[in-house]
Amino acid sequence: METIKLPLCFEPARLKADLASIAPDAWTPHFNPREYQGDWRVVPLRSVGGKANHIYSDPTATLEDFVATPILSRCAYFQEVLAGFACPMSSVRLLSLGAGSRIREHRDYMLEYAAGDARLHIPIVTSPAVEFYLAGQRVFMNEGEAWYLDFSQPHSVYNGGTADRIHMVLDCIVNDWLRSLLERTPKADSS
Repeated sequence: METIKLPLCFEPARLKADLASIAPDAWTPHFNPREYQGDWRVVPLRSVGGKANHIYSDPTATLEDFVATPILSRCAYFQEVLAGFACPMSSVRLLSLGAGSRIREHRDYMLEYAAGDARLHIPIVTSPAVEFYLAGQRVFMNEGEAWYLDFSQPHSVYNGGTADRIHMVLDCIVNDWLRSLLERTPKADSS
């Protein structure tokens, strides 16, 4: 189970409206500069203690440690989107990859269905010029779609577009609802 386009769809215009309400100074550079070249920034929507500067999905924290940030509390549609996922969530972030920027190939260990965790992506701003590769296969994700990808596999991204590529990234705990959703949805054709 590497790439699954979930049978969920969200309104791109409403996602972008909430995105537009976030001040430019709310974005923090990604904490691991070895993994990228260019501009990769983060806004936490759920974080440890609800802190706006806690930008990573902390594997040492408990599920109860993750709460909504003040930014999420001001974004009504983002809240509605998250309420549609009937599974526990730890970290929820917005990740922005600037035009011409690259995330080098890497793996995010233990972020896979088999380990009980699922990282889901909802593209908010993207373009056909974004090159996202998972296990050597290009994956095309459109705005408003929801995707599960097995990030324990090698993956990389290059934003060849002219605008920032922005995804909402949800780190979810696999429960019966999410298991059923993932297991009944056919694996996506990534080409």
